Order: sequence, then structure tokens, then C-alpha cells
Amino acid sequence: MDTDKAPDSGRGSGPGDGPDAGERSRQLIGLLAEENRLRAFAAVALGARSTRQVAETAGLTPKDTALALLRLREQGAVTDGPEDGLAVAHDLLRELARPRRTEGSARPAAGDAVSTFVRDGRLLRLPAQWTRKQQVLRHIAERTFEPGVAYPERVVNERLRAWCEGTDEIDHVTLRRYLVDLHELRRSEGVYERVRPQPA
Repeated sequence: MDTDKAPDSGRGSGPGDGPDAGERSRQLIGLLAEENRLRAFAAVALGARSTRQVAETAGLTPKDTALALLRLREQGAVTDGPEDGLAVAHDLLRELARPRRTEGSARPAAGDAVSTFVRDGRLLRLPAQWTRKQQVLRHIAERTFEPGVAYPERVVNERLRAWCEGTDEIDHVTLRRYLVDLHELRRSEGVYERVRPQPA
């Protein structure tokens, strides 16, 4: 028996409605932890646009397909696409993938380079002054990568691309190069690692 509960916000709610991003991320992971829902979600991602197509692609019974799609739509993971077809809610996934301020972290002081050049987890542009640029880049590195964890270049690009959304001032490739040049990231054979901060 499926005992999942629908979220407080109804279908069609925006990414910012209802629970905070951390809670929404946990809900989405829990949603896709059930095999039938994961298979149905994958089928929609692969292009299935109707319930029948989802059932055929995912190898599910009509009943299991209907129930899985119901839960996926309730949670906002699947929405109505073009011409009433099913579609993955890419806007929701992009919203949940954006770097977030660590809970309980101090807010940058007024006039600080970070508060001037970073808004809501997005980089507006890089400062021209080198010391301020270092400060902003360190902020991005600290909130995006854990020291000692190896990140493939694809993952690094995805995470840095989220910081560059909505601006034409800088792209993720330039941002990645700056982080390597400033020794915030170490690169070896296409794998990146956050450099551990040196003790004062």
C-alpha cells in the first residue's frame, strides 16, 4: 500500500512554494526511492508523453503507472508538457540544484564583496579588484565543494553553471579556471578536489 502523503502545496505550485528547498529535495529523493515511481519518472524523462507510453516504456501495469504518475504529479516532479503531454519539471530540478547558503551561516556584512556580487546563490559578476575577487571565489568554493571529495569535471561544471545562471558576465568555464588558478580547486586528470584551507 502506498502511504505517501501529498505536500501541502497543490499541483502546479512553483519551486518556491510550500516547504523550503532542503525539505523539497528530501521529498523528491523519497518520491523517487520507490521503484515504480522512479521507472515512471525515467520514462517521462526519456520522452513518454502519455500514461500508455509511460506504462510501455517503464514496463509497468496500467494501475501501477497511474498511481506512480499521480504521486509524481502531486509532488511536482512531473507536469503537463506541450499539447497536454507529460513532461519532467526541469524548473523544479534546477531550483533544487542551485547552491544554497549553509543553514545557520552568517550573513555577509553590508559592503562585503560577497553581499555585493552574490545574490540568492547566484554570481552577478566578479569584482575587478583582485582581493575582492579572491573573497568571492573562496565563498563560492566553500559553498559548492567539500574538501577531500573528488569531483568529476562534469559535476564541477554543473555546480558552477548554477552560480552563473541569469548572467552573461561570466560562465562556468571561466569560473572553474579562476578557482583552479587561485588554488581553491586542485585538478588532476579531469578530477577536481577542493583544497583544504590552511590553518591560520
